[in-house]
Amino acid sequence: MNISGWLDENKKKGVDVSQVTLPKDLSYDGVPDETVFFEEMNTCGIFCADNHPFSTVERFGHWYYCRGRSKADGTHSSGAEWRFFTRDRALAVKTAKSHIE
Repeated sequence: MNISGWLDENKKKGVDVSQVTLPKDLSYDGVPDETVFFEEMNTCGIFCADNHPFSTVERFGHWYYCRGRSKADGTHSSGAEWRFFTRDRALAVKTAKSHIE
C-alpha cells in the first residue's frame, strides 16, 4: 500500500488524517510524486550542518504532505517538526509558507 491509499483508508474509517504520523514502513519507502514547494532559512551559509527552519510540500497521489521546522522556533532549534496532510494544494502551500515567513 502507498501513502495515498493508506490515508484514504484511514479517512474512510473516520480518522482525522490531517495530523497523523505515517507508519515507518510507508514513510521510509514513500517517494513523493512531486515536490510542490521547498524553502529553507539558512542564514549561516552552506557549510552549517545545524537544524534550520524549513517548509516543504510534497504530493503523494492526491494528498499533499506539508512539513517543516518553524522559523518562529529559531535558527538552530531542535524543536519538533510540524506536519499537515490535506487534499487542497493551495492550503498546503499557504500553510508551508506561513511557517517560514
